[in-house]
Amino acid sequence: MWRRLSNMDRKKISVIVPVYNSIDCLERCVRSICAQTYSRIEILLIDDGSTDGTDQLCERLAEKDSRIRVQHKENGGASSARNVGLEMAEGEYLGFVDSDDYIEPYVYEEMVHALEEGGYPAVQISRDEVDEEGKRLPDICIPPEKAWLCDTETFLKELLMHRGDCSFCTKLFPREVFVGHHFPEGELNEDFRLLLEFLQEISGVFILPKQGYHVVCRRESTTRKKTKDSFSRVFLDIVDNADRIQELVDKKYPALHGYAIRFNLCQRLDYMLHVPISQMKKNNAFYQKVKSYLRRHVADIVKNPYLTKKNRVYLLLLAAAPRTVRRAHAGKMRIAGKTVDE
Repeated sequence: MWRRLSNMDRKKISVIVPVYNSIDCLERCVRSICAQTYSRIEILLIDDGSTDGTDQLCERLAEKDSRIRVQHKENGGASSARNVGLEMAEGEYLGFVDSDDYIEPYVYEEMVHALEEGGYPAVQISRDEVDEEGKRLPDICIPPEKAWLCDTETFLKELLMHRGDCSFCTKLFPREVFVGHHFPEGELNEDFRLLLEFLQEISGVFILPKQGYHVVCRRESTTRKKTKDSFSRVFLDIVDNADRIQELVDKKYPALHGYAIRFNLCQRLDYMLHVPISQMKKNNAFYQKVKSYLRRHVADIVKNPYLTKKNRVYLLLLAAAPRTVRRAHAGKMRIAGKTVDE
């Protein structure tokens, strides 16, 4: 156990929480941050134009704890809200929590200890996924058996194999790491994009094994029903970011080239399995670009050792006859009772 510093000797943490229409979960999130054993924190609730009464809830929560500050703004997305929080932050350390999620009381105590005792440039707590009732779901990111310093190249490799955690919510950074950086606004894969910038400037990430951050997987709201032509731009952003990481790997980490190709193919597979069939047309430049990439990389699809057999089969079929494969896939998912994009 480490020596406990007095509250005045401790550096302040600014915890930035972007908030939008979170009336049913925000209080649990904020309560978990207020309960931290590391008490020298400020909690910045950035209300991103909520319309369901969340804006008023933010004010009520601030009345209960002087460490909470609230800023209201026009709706601009999570990145926009986080950037407002960065401008407001007074702490020497910066952390983030999504308003749907919640954390264990020890999270910031242990992360600050790792930063200060080990002198690491960034610390990550492990996470788990739970449903809205708090039931554990299968882990997306498997926690390590013990704490370890993951160097930048290894961290990139884990991301490229879809085993790493790119979320800023599970990490704590010294404030100076953010100098000259901000979250890209208008994108939905923003954590991955900004983390790529950071990884070029830091030596690695110290990863703690405890799953202290709880990601709540919420069912899609019935007030936001999808049409058959609905398509989130996140599937465009993941392809663009795959190109960015390929460029970084080929420039600085050539040993990871095969992993980066695998990542690019898998991100494009994700896109091809979600783009509505109605948008798989000659005049859709992005779709045509993805299809062309798959056809140019047939040899990689066949030979890349990091692809699963299932990935390889789907990629080859989609490269050859994407619309036909998608119609067959949609039929298969309907039989299985799963929602699909058509």
